[in-house]
Amino acid sequence: MSKGIQETPLMKQYNSIKAKYPDAILLFRVGDFYETFGEDAIKAAGILGIVLTKRANGKATHIELAGFPHHSLEVYLPKLVRSGLRVAICDQLENPSLAKGIVKRGVTELVTPGVTFNDKVLEAKSNNFLLSIHQEKNLYGMALLDVSTGEFLVTEGEISKLKHLIDNFKPTEIIYQKRISLPIKIQSYSFQLEDWAFQYDYAYEKLTNHFKTHNLKGFGVEAMKLAIIASGAIFAYLTEDTHHKLLDHISNIQRLPQDNFVWMDDFTIRNLELVGNADSQSVSLLKILDKTRTNMGGRMLRRWILMPLKEIETINNRLSIVDFFVKSTDISYRIEEELKGISDVERLLGKLAGERINPKELGYLRDSLQHYEKIEEILKKDKKFTFTYLGEFKDLQKINFLLANHIKEDLPVALAKGEVIKEGVSEELDKLRAIKNHSKEYLDNLCLRESERTGIPSLKIDFNNVFGYYLEVRNTHKSKVPPEWVRKQTLVNAERYITEELKEYESQILGAEEKIALLEGNLYIELCSQIKEQLVDIQYNTRIISILDILLTFANVALENSYTHPHLNESRIIDITEGRHPVIEKQLPLGESYIANSVYIDDEKQQILMITGPNMAGKSALLRQTALIVIMAQIGSFVPAKNANIGIVDKVFTRVGASDNLSKGESTFMVEMNETASILNNISDRSLILLDEIGRGTSTYDGVSIAWAIAEYLHEHPTRPKTLFATHYHELNEMANSFDRIKNFNVSIKELKDTIVFLRKLVPGGSEHSFGIHVAKLAGMPVKLTHRAEEILKTLEKNNSRKELKNRTKNLTEENMQLSFFQLDDPILENIREEIIKTDINSLTPIEALMKLNQIKKMIGG
Repeated sequence: MSKGIQETPLMKQYNSIKAKYPDAILLFRVGDFYETFGEDAIKAAGILGIVLTKRANGKATHIELAGFPHHSLEVYLPKLVRSGLRVAICDQLENPSLAKGIVKRGVTELVTPGVTFNDKVLEAKSNNFLLSIHQEKNLYGMALLDVSTGEFLVTEGEISKLKHLIDNFKPTEIIYQKRISLPIKIQSYSFQLEDWAFQYDYAYEKLTNHFKTHNLKGFGVEAMKLAIIASGAIFAYLTEDTHHKLLDHISNIQRLPQDNFVWMDDFTIRNLELVGNADSQSVSLLKILDKTRTNMGGRMLRRWILMPLKEIETINNRLSIVDFFVKSTDISYRIEEELKGISDVERLLGKLAGERINPKELGYLRDSLQHYEKIEEILKKDKKFTFTYLGEFKDLQKINFLLANHIKEDLPVALAKGEVIKEGVSEELDKLRAIKNHSKEYLDNLCLRESERTGIPSLKIDFNNVFGYYLEVRNTHKSKVPPEWVRKQTLVNAERYITEELKEYESQILGAEEKIALLEGNLYIELCSQIKEQLVDIQYNTRIISILDILLTFANVALENSYTHPHLNESRIIDITEGRHPVIEKQLPLGESYIANSVYIDDEKQQILMITGPNMAGKSALLRQTALIVIMAQIGSFVPAKNANIGIVDKVFTRVGASDNLSKGESTFMVEMNETASILNNISDRSLILLDEIGRGTSTYDGVSIAWAIAEYLHEHPTRPKTLFATHYHELNEMANSFDRIKNFNVSIKELKDTIVFLRKLVPGGSEHSFGIHVAKLAGMPVKLTHRAEEILKTLEKNNSRKELKNRTKNLTEENMQLSFFQLDDPILENIREEIIKTDINSLTPIEALMKLNQIKKMIGG
């Protein structure tokens, strides 16, 4: 702006508020519109598709402007937040008609991707987590909060724990200290806070004040200093930055002890397609299992799948309830019908605590709690059902009574529309409503009563803006007018009078609407306050309902898909009879059944299954289905198998499928090696490892060498992790001859004259061929190309290069796996070998040695 140019008072006010929120889009309330200015207006117009204009800002200057009606906030706000923007909502803090000078304004709420209650921003069956990170040296404190539901989770650990947490919980926003630089790339929206928000004393006081406790021992987090600091930063962000101070629904802080859950890294979660993502078109395990009727159940199920249990007792408790529902279809049906009527109570309670719940939503809460009560009644009537695992429902009779008797059946969205509180709750409200709704009837009765009392037959009551309601008497009857009537106006043929009763009723009529709105508002607030007193009990019952919803879903899915009850134990054996892939079997064409396979694996006799077979035969599906069956069992679900005896698994690792990460400058092979290294560095005696085509990202000889070494390493490792190893390298079948816990299997095919039939059955023994050319034919490769490939294959087989390679891999075991650099049949390596042998090293000068080395380097293309 040019020097000397003065801002308008409105823009001066805007700029002073905007200066406090430089990183946010400021929605500035002006009359009936929310306006944005300058850079904010340019951004908003582009995102929202609204008109960008200009307005005067003092003399000889202008500023960009874009706005929308204030009642459209719910439409436009989600679009801004979903674009990854922070949005500061600046409202008028006083009545414009009563304001002297410019209207007082201030930010009433800061909405960010991780801090929102807006249903149109939130995903119904996914949590919206805000993650706070506090770092000290190589350790991190982490706190996760879904402000919309009140779920508050904390943990501590090294960078691997932080990565795991981000991969699992997918926070939409991350906050951390300004002075630190996180050693990981953050995909989510992030915001840095000042150092004062990350102080232990501040955090401890914030938490104890919020939970109204003297310490944090009752939550099991007293000793978690870093997590406490991260939690305190979340409260600082909510109360100081985003203006969310009403947080009673955050009633608990829960530890996330990794020891209780199966460890799965991000590779495994993606490769097994456990929950899928917005960008993926593939069908996930979650999609197959999620038949939940409530949003709370859906969110909890997602977390169960990502965090399978290791505690047999808890798993068996879940399975016993699933078993009950499977056998009690009548009860299951009745409960399911009740679940259909339950709204998202967790998020309704968040709105209740934040004093932003509208009457219609309060009606949803009322209806939901009535369904809670009916579900409890159904279960308590059945003597076979036990509440041991779930816990007993809290008594909500008082709340149900209040809601049933204080608010009407059909409720408006806005409290201002009225007709919220039932008749009989407030005598004063009923009287005011009667005045408002029956004023004509009252005035007619008053007129009739006064006519009879005075004997004036043509008496009438009317109204004007000068002196309100009046009684009009024709001149022929004015002698009958009682002395207490006050004359207000004389007409040609009549006189107009007022009475004390009429003026009092007029006052009641004219003030009734305003008084009704005020009284109804107060009664509504009082009702909400009474419900909040039992908010924690409602949350407790909601947790029970969510679990029931999931376990009933498991039962329905089990009945629909012929799943069976798995048996969990402390052994190190996985014994699956006729297992099926839960996702693939649901996608088969009508009439086609999935080919089931049995898998037995332990740490004593059959630790590593070396699985060979052609592409498309089903190796990858077999690997995945084994892991999925284990995961399903350990979340408490029945499984797609005839029988499943599963020794508890504590870690699941996969290296399945190729995925270039070129955006990070990593090749397929580098990604493959990174993932495999992560597996080998974190294995335990209860790990389940799935390896698919390890080493294929490099040359054949390198690939065989790496795959061999990995299999050998796993076999010789003291933890003896259970491993399914699918490979194209038939040479690895030789390992079974020298390593007693490596067993060969192949996914069988039937070879016909010119083609093959995939039988998809796992059978003992290795496979001799890859049938790659047959697969190429099936894929529709040109006939000329496949014929040429067959000719080349015959030439290679005639030269015995494949046989020789096989013999050499066999020699590896006989020579204690001492792999010589020149044992593999590579012409370039052979040339280098000859070059080195014929070189007289003793006679070389230093310069000649460097030149010879450069010559060898050129031979390998360096």
